[in-house]
Amino acid sequence: MAEDIRAVRANDPAARSSLEVALVYPGLHALWLHRAAHALWLHDHKLGARLLAHGNRFLTGIEIHPGARIGRRVVIDHGMGIVIGETASVGDGCLLYKGVVLGGTSLERTIRHPQIGNDVVIGSNACILGHIHVGDHARIGSGSVVVREVPAEATVVGVPARVIVPKHARFDASLDHASLPDPVTDMIRALAEQNELLRQRVTLLEKRLGLEHEEPPFHLPYDGDELPRADGG
Repeated sequence: MAEDIRAVRANDPAARSSLEVALVYPGLHALWLHRAAHALWLHDHKLGARLLAHGNRFLTGIEIHPGARIGRRVVIDHGMGIVIGETASVGDGCLLYKGVVLGGTSLERTIRHPQIGNDVVIGSNACILGHIHVGDHARIGSGSVVVREVPAEATVVGVPARVIVPKHARFDASLDHASLPDPVTDMIRALAEQNELLRQRVTLLEKRLGLEHEEPPFHLPYDGDELPRADGG
């Protein structure tokens, strides 16, 4: 328990004292109650384990199936809405923000949930689905949907998540999710720049050939208050 409290204080600048952490941090309470539920689960007291996990969900807003395996020094920051499935595992030293889902994609009674390595950071509202492995020291951007394996030390973002910072070039600011690159925005920006370049070349060719240049009735991006109609009105 002391190790858990130290882990929270190391990852949350708002934590002012160990007593405060022990009394008012629901992520910590959820982990402690889960350990009791998991012990019951391992000793084949399945109903008691599920009842304790249900009470844990009611008290903390965090749903952890008693069969899930959670490592040491795991920190759940705020935690409201987190769901961790039965066959999921979370390694040592991981950091999970609110709304994280470690979900399954199969109805078979087998390992069907994600296996998270050590020292992984999972951003707010990220979903990791299916029996996939997330490597040690990986970073999952906020709002990402991960459906494929994540290499160790990589950073992934997007829907579906894509690797944006490969191994050995890891994005170091673990908590600064707002600074993560956005590959979709970068692609749209590159296409817009290419389109503008082609437009300029077409205009130049029209001038050289003596053709009358006509602007289209509207173009994007449109800066007005309302989008123009197709008839030009």
